[in-house]
Amino acid sequence: MPQIDSGTLLFAAIFTNNILLTNFLGLCPFLSISREVKPALGLGVAVIFVMACTSVLNYLVYYYLLVPLDLEHFRFIVFIIVIAAFVQLVEMIVERFFPALYFVLGIFLPLITVNCAILGASLFLIIREYTLLQSLAYGAGSGIGWMLAIIAVGAIREKIQKSGKLPRGLEGPAITLFITGLMALAFMAFSGMIQIQ
Repeated sequence: MPQIDSGTLLFAAIFTNNILLTNFLGLCPFLSISREVKPALGLGVAVIFVMACTSVLNYLVYYYLLVPLDLEHFRFIVFIIVIAAFVQLVEMIVERFFPALYFVLGIFLPLITVNCAILGASLFLIIREYTLLQSLAYGAGSGIGWMLAIIAVGAIREKIQKSGKLPRGLEGPAITLFITGLMALAFMAFSGMIQIQ
């Protein structure tokens, strides 16, 4: 794998290879919570934190536990266990110190565990053979990119709901998917700048 510096990788994960808009990973919580900016921001921050931390944790588990024991084939199960345990820890911290945010996020906070974008980031960093620093940059960048997408859609949906001029057939997930498709096209404009494999 050609060496790519961590700053470039961070930028690429946010814009040119946005995990949501180019790989369509993490759509379930994205569709559910992107109605307003405030909960979208809260979930986005939680996703950044979880994705950055679990990318590093899964890197360490893979290269310092699974590879030496020749158990690489268990990476899916082990990565899911690491993500689930870490999300449970984050959920307990948010419930204890940020009860208002915990109430707003409701069931969606535990659903970060099954957010396929988080597992996808961990798998991508193994497949692409990133270093530890690159894994952190990719995990953080992917989380930031996911958060930017959900906040943008939340702001647009909030504005549309206030105007009250949305045709009945486009209410709910339909308008979200339409907006997401347009945003994916807009983010494709960045794709000529940096491409990560």
